[in-house]
Amino acid sequence: MRGPAARQLALVALAGALVSTGAAAPPTPTTAPPAKVPVAVGYGGAVASVDADASAAGIAVLRSGGNAVDAAIATAAALGVTEPYSAGIGGGGYFVYYDARSHRVHTIDGRETAPATATEALFQENGLPIPFAEGQTSGLGVGVPGTPATWKSALDAWGTRPLDRLLKPAEKLARDGFTVDSTFRAQTELNQDRFKDFPATSKLFLPGGALPVVGSTFKNPDLAATYAELGRKGTGALYRGPIAEDIVRAVRTPPVDPAATRKVRAGDLTTGDLRAYATKRQDPTRVGYRGLDVYSMAPSSSGGTTVGEALNILERTDLSKLSEAQYLHRFIEASRISFADRGRWVGDPAAVRVPTRELLSQRFADSRACLISPDRALTSPLAPGDPRDPAPCATTGRAAPTTYEGENTTHLTAADRWGNVVSYTLTIESTGGSAITVPGRGFLLNNELTDFSFAPAAPGVPDPNLPGPGKRPRSSMAPTIVLDDGRPVLAVGSPGGATIITTVLQTLIGHLDRGLPLVDAIAAPRASQRNQTTTELEPGLWNSPLRAELEAIGQGFRQNPEIGAATGVQRLPDGRWLAAAETSRRGGGSAMVVHPHGRP
Repeated sequence: MRGPAARQLALVALAGALVSTGAAAPPTPTTAPPAKVPVAVGYGGAVASVDADASAAGIAVLRSGGNAVDAAIATAAALGVTEPYSAGIGGGGYFVYYDARSHRVHTIDGRETAPATATEALFQENGLPIPFAEGQTSGLGVGVPGTPATWKSALDAWGTRPLDRLLKPAEKLARDGFTVDSTFRAQTELNQDRFKDFPATSKLFLPGGALPVVGSTFKNPDLAATYAELGRKGTGALYRGPIAEDIVRAVRTPPVDPAATRKVRAGDLTTGDLRAYATKRQDPTRVGYRGLDVYSMAPSSSGGTTVGEALNILERTDLSKLSEAQYLHRFIEASRISFADRGRWVGDPAAVRVPTRELLSQRFADSRACLISPDRALTSPLAPGDPRDPAPCATTGRAAPTTYEGENTTHLTAADRWGNVVSYTLTIESTGGSAITVPGRGFLLNNELTDFSFAPAAPGVPDPNLPGPGKRPRSSMAPTIVLDDGRPVLAVGSPGGATIITTVLQTLIGHLDRGLPLVDAIAAPRASQRNQTTTELEPGLWNSPLRAELEAIGQGFRQNPEIGAATGVQRLPDGRWLAAAETSRRGGGSAMVVHPHGRP
């Protein structure tokens, strides 16, 4: 973790960046803030993210009078500096917002889009899918970034501060640098072989050809200049003009080291594709659970429909009274069933018919829940049901396995003094995205189009997630807000590719059903079943006697050292905010509140 002294300097610098743009000066801290604490409680608003510099940026905005939307964007911009392998302006995401004045939840789909020339054969050659690695590290996998447009859409609708002011903390962080921690170094090392093949990437992330040293200062002056340009000109500068031209050039003629032996395929993105990009304001998904209203992202993300269906399946069972083994069994089976239905029915609704309302109906969930036996595990891949015509315990069509989805991304949650809440998940897909840094611009491009199926998941089975012109690839991002009679109870989300869905689901039921404090529900060892032959377990469950109990009823497992990296906020009955983050995953997260010692 980065040291308290570094955090003190970072927070002062971020506050100063806001003051320099005309914002009211936040109080100057008299003591160093804690370094990456996983839980904080207080008044005035809260921010939780994976990184303390990013959370501090959001808190500084709240202290200066900004709202949760302003804070979320400042936090996201800072994550683009300190978490560049997980998020940034070269990627996209989904923004969920609770408006305290209207008691309504709104969402923005800021997912990347395929070029207008894309077809179902985008990732095929001679009728066969190309190797995943050739899609991952290529211009072919790059979609039109949605993150800058998301920021504009959110600010135009609900923000109170201009973009240039909100980008100043991140701009300063990029220019002056942040302290390298072990997670940043490990993620760089994971990508070293890819990064060294692209001179602009290698120069930035492998200075002098070496990995960044833990404790050193990492600077990104090109990104600072790019943020400054977006601040002056607006986010439209990324979609037209010199930045857009640089993005297109990097995709169509990937800037590869001439000595590299890697096969790097070019993409077909054009300046017209960037100019045509638009976010989508749309209704959230909603299900009732234990008397609460659970809101999340509708397609193109599968997060809201899949978490929602699983909650509906679990609704008829009192999870609080089950043994730990039976509780996990029910969670695993509900996940398996909802993933089977996700694979058959969910894609980009602009391109395919998605029966969202039917997938979220209690009638459909009940027809699927009867497949669950307390003493026998289901077998994957499980065939889907038909939400349009539910029949008890019935399946329809052929089973198809869940296709691969990269496991990186980042998530932040924010709340303000007025009760507004943001749950925002953003990504560049794989850790390190496409590995292509736009020369002179300081940010990595996404490889989000690899979330499409390269070919149908199973021969002869309809696949709603094949590529297409201007199409958004299916996502698993599930930024979620829970209300009780129109008032926020909690918000939560996570990175982790397809494991996002199971992480959010397990966190929700751990807190709402099993009574775990939010930080403990986030920290609890995770399982992830995605309609695959075995369920992933973190070491805390793998090494537990629970594994043998579950294996005795037919569950099969494989180990995953780390699943997800959630953050959340919770409104306490006395009006305080609780911010929660990971205790250890990804080196621990950072939870902060504006006034930790009482009302201002």
